[in-house]
Amino acid sequence: MIIYDDYSLKSLNTFHIDVTCRHYTEVKSVDDIAEILSHPGFEDTDKLILGGGSNILFTKNYDGIIIKNSIPGIEIIKEIDDNVYVKASAGVVWHQFVLWCIAHNLSGLENLSLIPGQVGAAPMQNIGAYGVEIKDVFESLSAYHITEKAIHHFQLNDCAFGYRESVFKNKFRNQYIILDVTFRLNKTPVFHVNYGDIRNTLEQMMIQELSIKAVSDAVISIRSSKLPDPAVLGNAGSFFKNPVISKHQFDQLITVYPLMPNYPQQQGDVKIPAGWLIEQCGWKGKVVGNTGSHKSQALVLVNYGNATGPEIYRLALDIQQSVKEKFGILIEPEVNLV
Repeated sequence: MIIYDDYSLKSLNTFHIDVTCRHYTEVKSVDDIAEILSHPGFEDTDKLILGGGSNILFTKNYDGIIIKNSIPGIEIIKEIDDNVYVKASAGVVWHQFVLWCIAHNLSGLENLSLIPGQVGAAPMQNIGAYGVEIKDVFESLSAYHITEKAIHHFQLNDCAFGYRESVFKNKFRNQYIILDVTFRLNKTPVFHVNYGDIRNTLEQMMIQELSIKAVSDAVISIRSSKLPDPAVLGNAGSFFKNPVISKHQFDQLITVYPLMPNYPQQQGDVKIPAGWLIEQCGWKGKVVGNTGSHKSQALVLVNYGNATGPEIYRLALDIQQSVKEKFGILIEPEVNLV
């Protein structure tokens, strides 16, 4: 294992922010993690675990050690009736894992195709798209406790999954390094095609027989048409969460904005698309200095080449303030700020 000093992070975050960290290393096993955490030179050093760098905004150089989680491996653990339990290591690229599942005719993750990042970040964020969230297919995970230097195991109820939330973002923030995640997948597909434009896209693709690959292809097509490729234009996907407001507040707003899209929740609250709110405030396609809101999806903030982290953060704050002033709704960042 090699430790680098004053290491550039520009190629390791999808915003392509040109910052450095004081120290950098890459781990590919539990032994590597144990070694770096026991290194006498880093015991009192701040530590940041980095996956695919797709959900982070660096606003300054990092004065600590960044540990890149690159643990590889996918394996089938067991099969029970119609379910197959698959364990994927944290360093596996998420979309590659989804494609692996599709190639093995295992259903459950096809709606989550083309989401950037690695497997280890999936339960942290409880990633979701087109009617499916990680919690729907989650079985368990293993994680290394940074201070105790021990492996702990988490079941579904231990993770306190919520909308883009888990214990790893709150109660246990910066306390664990996720090692692997086990998913409960299906041999017989359960299709989710009534969310967003999936059904219309399948019709446009003239799909005669529905399959998990067809659903995945439709999701890839939709995401590719709406979201810029981070390799071409720096971004972290959706910058803000979709806010959930009370039924009372929604009833007041819908009288003023009758075309406001909305998704009633089981608890009686209502989810409002953040992208629609941002677009109504005039931000969609707007360029501010070296950054802006993307022309096809207002929810995506982009780096047009030379933006700094603080510049993007200032734009986010301005957007947040304008939505608050117009609708009385606070939209919260989904992206982690460092």
